Formats: sequence, C-alpha cells, structure tokens
Amino acid sequence: MNRSLKLGTDFSTIYAKARAVAPEAFDESSIRNLIGGEWQVLGTVISHITPVDQSEIIGPSMLSLDQTMTAVKKAAQMDKDWAKVSLDERKSRVAKAVELLQENRDLLAQLLIWEIGKPWKLACADVDRCIEGVQWYIEEIDRQMDGRTPLTGPVSNIASWNYPLSVLVHAELVQLLAGNAVIAKTPSQGGFHALTLSHALMARAGLPVTLVSGSGAELAPALVSSPELGAMAFVGGRNNGRSAASSLRSLAKRHILEQEGLNSWGIWDYSNWDELSTHLTKGFEYAKQRCTAYPRYVVQRELFPEFLEMYLGVVKSLKFGHPLAVENPNDDYPELHFGPVISAKKATELGQAFSEAVSRGGVPLYAGSLSSGSFLEGQDTSAYVSPKTVLEPPKSWSIHHSEPFGPLDSVVLADTEAEFIAAMNVSNGNLVSSVATDDLGFADRVKEESQAFKFGVNKPRSRGDKAEVFGGLGASWRGCFVGGDLLVEAVTEGPGQLYGNFSDGSRYPTDV
Repeated sequence: MNRSLKLGTDFSTIYAKARAVAPEAFDESSIRNLIGGEWQVLGTVISHITPVDQSEIIGPSMLSLDQTMTAVKKAAQMDKDWAKVSLDERKSRVAKAVELLQENRDLLAQLLIWEIGKPWKLACADVDRCIEGVQWYIEEIDRQMDGRTPLTGPVSNIASWNYPLSVLVHAELVQLLAGNAVIAKTPSQGGFHALTLSHALMARAGLPVTLVSGSGAELAPALVSSPELGAMAFVGGRNNGRSAASSLRSLAKRHILEQEGLNSWGIWDYSNWDELSTHLTKGFEYAKQRCTAYPRYVVQRELFPEFLEMYLGVVKSLKFGHPLAVENPNDDYPELHFGPVISAKKATELGQAFSEAVSRGGVPLYAGSLSSGSFLEGQDTSAYVSPKTVLEPPKSWSIHHSEPFGPLDSVVLADTEAEFIAAMNVSNGNLVSSVATDDLGFADRVKEESQAFKFGVNKPRSRGDKAEVFGGLGASWRGCFVGGDLLVEAVTEGPGQLYGNFSDGSRYPTDV
C-alpha cells in the first residue's frame, strides 16, 4: 500500500515552527547554546541524521571543554542569585514555564518524532508526563521544602536521549523549584531540538537554566567534576555511568547515577495468558528503548507451550514503521507500537547480537521481517528493526547480562525455583522485575530474593511519576534515590536521612 507523509509534518515545516516560537534559540543553520542567560552559537555546528528516514537535519553546536567550563561558572553565579528568590516566586516562574510547555506541547512532540523516532502518542506522552509531574510538585513543594535549603551550586544533568521531557526537563524543573540553578547537556544521539525549545520557554519564564551540547567524554571534567557544582545527575548505561562516577572528584558530592540493568519477567504456575498478553504488547512501546523495559523472560519449562502461543501472538500483532507515514496526507497520525530505533548503527548492532546468539547455540524463536512494517515508498529503513527473540541464549552471549535496548528478547527456561531466581537476577541489580504467577506465596519468595528495585506481581513496574520512589540496586544505580519527596531531598540540605544506593550499601529501607 502506498503511503505518504502526513500533511505539514515534514522536518522543514516543524523546524520553521520552532524558529517562530523561539527565534532566540534557533536560526537557519544552527541550534544555539544557552549560557549565562544568553543564546550563543559557539563551537562546531554538526548535522544530525534522523532515524526516521536517515535524512540530514540541523544538529547542535558542539562546545569545547573550555567553553563549557565558562558555562558552569556562569551557572554558578545564577545559582547564587536564584537561592535568594522566594519559594512563592520560584513556584510562579516554574508554573509559567509549565504553561508555556503546555501551549507548545504538539510542537515539542513533533520535534521528538524527527529527532528520536517516537510515534506520535508516545511523543505526546513524554511531554504530558513532564507537565503533569511538575504540576504535582508545585502543589507539594511547600511541604517538601519545610526546613530544607537548596544545595550550594547548580545541578548538572546528563541524560540519555530516550525521554528528554519526562526525565530530563521534569528533573530540572523540580530542581529549580527546590532553589537550584540547573545545567543540562543535550544527548549526543538526539533530543536537542525539543530540549532547546523547552529551555527557551523555561528561560522566558525567568528560570536560571543553562543548556550546552558537546561530547560527553570531552565535557565530563566540567559537567561532572567542576567544584562549582552542587550535584550531578546522570541517566544512561553502565559504562558511561561508571565513567561519570570515576570522574567525580569525591563521592561525597551529591550524585544520582541511574544505570541500566537487565529487567526480567518471570512466569511460574500461571494461567491468565490474556492478561499477560496485554502487558507484553504494551511493553514493546518505543521498541523497548527505555530503562524499565522487559527484554528477558524466565519461564517455567512446563509452561513454555502456553507461553509460546501467547508470546508469538503478541510479536506478530505489533505495528511498527515510519511515525508519519499515512494512507492519505490528511489522516491522523498512525497508530504504532514503535518506529525506528535510535540509529542505523544501533539497528545493525541488534541484528548482529541476534546472529551471535544463534551462532553460539541459541534457538531463533522468532525473527520478524521489515516487510510487515509501514513505510513510505523507497524510504531508507536502515534504522528499523523487526522484533526478534532468542530461546535459551548462550551464557557466552555478549549481552547475556545486559539490556539490548531494542526489540530483541530472550527467553530462558527454568525447572526449579532456585534456577528461576538465579535467571531473574542475572545482571547484578536492575531497576524493575515482575512475575506472572497464580501462587502469591511463590511471588513473595521471589520478591525477597530479587535484585530489582521495584517488583511487580502480575503487572509491570515503571519509573513512576509524582509521589513514587525510583532507584536501583546493585550496579543499576549509584547515589540518591529520586521520586516524590526524595527527588527534592536529593538536591537540598535538611534534616533526616538521605536515601539511596551508596558505596556503604545504605539504601531506602521500606518497600517500594
């Protein structure tokens, strides 16, 4: 079936809208950096290859280390001034920023489609979760700040590309509410257009925000180790997280390091396959490119036939393709579970990982085809991946203990409860795990042995918003836990214990 681009959603049209809304931040050939309250073109302007169709679009202006050091020093001065602003005034300005984000919600979502390949509904959800989450904090911040003061120095934020609004901007706005100036680095793989527009709106609301672009490795001495910083927050993979931790001049500096882990969903003594099918289908949203996705299934061997029938029905029903490809130009946005992965390089890596697992003895349980996707005629599809699944992946598999960050699943069979628990805990700590079981006593036993921070019984767990605590165990997290009151406590000083996953082994002591 021939498809066309939805009317008015080509990148040039969307970028022109962004320029019209924030001419101070965008020009015809570059995206500016926000330093000391001024938008500047500094460094080397690079292009960005959109995963949607591999076309070249305007990219960020990459700063040097010296330029970023200057940005940090200016942010530190802004932090001193912001600390003197009353809480009521901070609330008013953050509320104004939220209002501006809401007014430009659709434009932000359209930018996310082109930058990181999010389908329309998921892109909108990223913006909406940011807005709704911060609105909750505005209502709660008086209670949360009672007896507390902001840290001395701005908070540096380095986050992955997959949730620019609901993770990065959301965190910044709460940090600003708490009295801290903020610095954000745009992710190298995408998100800079939406983040630039967001920060233009935040600055317009009178908030002390700094936005820089550049290589994370090159800028780490400024964004991680600068003595002017009050705290550093990182969201990403374990390798980069370890590098960030090693770059901290002292682990006594307030830090939040969210790192990946292999989240597992276990199935044992279970019968409600329709319910599980619904959960697994939703779990493929955004091609499992999120820290709380479940790419590993641990299945009781005698239940494998029933699981297989259910699982194959799920993967064969998934809808994926170009996020803007429609039958008629005036049609609504297509209903998709996912679009491309973040890059053609990542798509190639996922294909190679699948082949590696099979060549080493894993069983190719399912290998979908791009022919079932929805695309424009003749478009480049090199960043798209159809779902693939490996049964009994070999322990020598290069990603046996880590998340693939894409629609590449693995299934492990277990005969005993001990085998089941060991397979669930294969990555030395992870963010979420779940079990599907009719035996709640079994669920309690597995939960007690789980190395996941959040544990679901017959339901998935997620990062959560608003009051819900979020963190990790083992190698999946370092530093302060966040979410609800803990997000405010992570960037303020005050009475009580600071909860987290620290080098001394202390963590939040209650059920999460």
